[in-house]
Amino acid sequence: MAGIAGIAQPGRLDDVSRMLDLLAHRGGVIRKVFEADGSTLGATCPAGQPTAISQAESLVRDYAGSGHYAQAQVIRGQLTLIRDPIGVAPLYYGHAPDGALCFASEVKALIGLVRDTAEMPPGSLYDGQRMTQRFHFHPGPPLDASAEQIAIELRSRLSAAVETCIHPDIFGAWLSGGLDSSALVALAGSRVKNLHTFSGGVAGAPDLKFARAVAEHVGSRHHEVIVTLEEMLRILPEVIYHLESFDALLVRSSVVNFMVAKAASEYVPAVLSGEGADELFGGYAYLKGLPYERLDAELLDITMRLHNTALQRVDRCASAHGLVAHTSFLDPAVVDLAFRIPIELKLRGNVEKWILRQALKGLLPESVTGRTKSKFWHGAGVIDLLAEYADKTIANHDFQKERKLANGWTLRSKEELMYYRIFKERFGEMENLDWMGRTENHLRR
Repeated sequence: MAGIAGIAQPGRLDDVSRMLDLLAHRGGVIRKVFEADGSTLGATCPAGQPTAISQAESLVRDYAGSGHYAQAQVIRGQLTLIRDPIGVAPLYYGHAPDGALCFASEVKALIGLVRDTAEMPPGSLYDGQRMTQRFHFHPGPPLDASAEQIAIELRSRLSAAVETCIHPDIFGAWLSGGLDSSALVALAGSRVKNLHTFSGGVAGAPDLKFARAVAEHVGSRHHEVIVTLEEMLRILPEVIYHLESFDALLVRSSVVNFMVAKAASEYVPAVLSGEGADELFGGYAYLKGLPYERLDAELLDITMRLHNTALQRVDRCASAHGLVAHTSFLDPAVVDLAFRIPIELKLRGNVEKWILRQALKGLLPESVTGRTKSKFWHGAGVIDLLAEYADKTIANHDFQKERKLANGWTLRSKEELMYYRIFKERFGEMENLDWMGRTENHLRR
């Protein structure tokens, strides 16, 4: 994905260029800094994204496919920021001490330049003074159709979403062997001449076995990344630097993803990611304990929380290696349909994502369509390896002393403290962390 940055002042070419230096991993093949009607804009992007920069339109954009983007554009002399409705593409902003609006794809490019950093809300427009919510998700009326008709339409829209973003010659996919990633791989398999799939985990992890079976079924060229605790500990500083978070669940789920993304970048320019399906179709175990009348609102809520948690993992793990990740389940047409599917077709009896399983019948082996939800770090075999290491190496009195942060947050575990210590080494102690997402407790279980 591209990296964009800018300042709402002319003559700041050197400053914006330094900001792009910190975002060079987000492409780096094409780079441009220019002045546009009182502002200085810049972007760095992969070779396949030249449209990220348009000096004629005074526009820089990080386009993440499927209608997902973050952009800055000078409109009638006013620097204006816009972010897609789901928040797939990241965007942050702040004001310099002299009041100038600054923006960047990642927080690291704003540190030392602005007073306080803020995350651009998904679906919003900001002109430096007023934030306007341009898009609100309002689920439409429930579909008046049979389960079979809905399943056919869902498969059709997913297929179209995949076809829109793939390249027919060579493409990649992150493959855990679970329902979501396997669905996208199966839909891409007949459309890509050289499809590469990538999975990762500790030796003997469940994901490796299931992913291998799906890759063989589809006929992809499959790659496995086998990780150890020592390797995970070694790359933690790099992961946390790119992730810009110390949230325990987010970091834990990113470590293997980060290593798999690095491997993928050696073979393909872009990958498919199954992120978003659990939120749209009810894939979490805790949902089964909620009353039916609360479930639609809950699914909408957790979908709209993806932008600074799971989608941040997808973006940073990919972008750290100049890779583009496409989240086809979050294609606008799929999202629109998903929010109109009656909840009883998503959670049916004790089966989560029932309608999605129906939509994929005949496309995947029964062992995959019938596989229950496994959290990323469980399927990858990470489970409690990092938490157990932190418990052994951090003393109780140190945890009690350090767990209260300057901004008032309380660290939830020694594992989170281990990550925070690395975060503080890379970014310093920040009193303002309002831009950072934290995983909800019910999603941590």
